[in-house]
Amino acid sequence: MKIKDHFLTQEIFEIKETETKGVFRTTPVPSNLDKYYDSVDYISHHQDSGSLKEKLYKYLQGFNLNYKKDILKDELPPHAKVLDYGCGAGEFLKFIENDFRTLGFEPNDAARNFASQKLSKTKILSDLNTIENESLDAITLWHVFEHIDNQEDILYIFHNKLKDSGLLIIAVPNPASFDALHYKELWAAYDVPRHIYHFTKSGMEKLMNTENWKMKKIKPLLLDSFYISMLSEKYKKSAFFWLKGLVFGSISNFKASKTGEYSSLIYVIEKK
Repeated sequence: MKIKDHFLTQEIFEIKETETKGVFRTTPVPSNLDKYYDSVDYISHHQDSGSLKEKLYKYLQGFNLNYKKDILKDELPPHAKVLDYGCGAGEFLKFIENDFRTLGFEPNDAARNFASQKLSKTKILSDLNTIENESLDAITLWHVFEHIDNQEDILYIFHNKLKDSGLLIIAVPNPASFDALHYKELWAAYDVPRHIYHFTKSGMEKLMNTENWKMKKIKPLLLDSFYISMLSEKYKKSAFFWLKGLVFGSISNFKASKTGEYSSLIYVIEKK
C-alpha cells in the first residue's frame, strides 16, 4: 500500500509486510528522519501553545493518562520503578511520579528539556546505559514503539533492564481496526515515515510471544479511534471532519467490542 505523509512533506512511502505476518514496515526509511518531526504541530515535543486545539487535546489526554496509570496500578506493586521510554514532554511521568519511582528517556533535546522543567521527582535520561540491569519493574512505550527502527536491539536492552517478570507495556495503532480498513491509505495512524512499523494484534502477538517474552494482557485505547478518525477525515478534506470523525470513531469502537480490533491497543508483556 502506498501512503502519503499527509502531516508534513506530502511525500509518498510504501508499507510492506515483514517476515512476521501482521507486522508491516514503511519503506524507504529516510536517513534524515529527524526533519519529519520538525513541526510546531508535533504536540508531544512542544510546550503548551494555548490554542483551542491543544486545550481540547490536553483535556482528552487527561482521561487517557488516568487510564494508563490505572493499568500500572493494577499490574505493579506500590512504588515500583518505571521507565517511560520516549517520554516526550513528560506528561505521563508528571501524572504518575507521585505513585511510582520514575525515570524518563527522551532522545529529542527540546522535549527532554521541557520534561525536565516540569518534573520535580523524575530524572530524564538520554542514555539507557546509565540504568542498572535488572532494576526496572516496568518500561512503558506510549505510541513510541512504532517509531523505533532497531526493534530487535531495543527489545534486547529492555529485557536486560527489567527485573525477572518485569513488564513491557506497549501502545501502538492497529491497522486491522475498522477505522484503518475504512480510511485505507488516508488512515492518519499510518503517519509515515515517522511510524516505521505497523502492528496488527495478531502480528504483535507473534512478535512478542517468544523465549524472552510472554503476552500477558491486551487492552484498548478507546479515545484513539475518535482522534484518528477526525484526523483522517481532515486528510480527506471533509466538511464537518470532527463530526464525521466522532461517528466513525464510535462505529470502530462498537465493532471492536465484538472483535477486539480497536484502533489502538495496549500490550502488557512479561519478561521471561
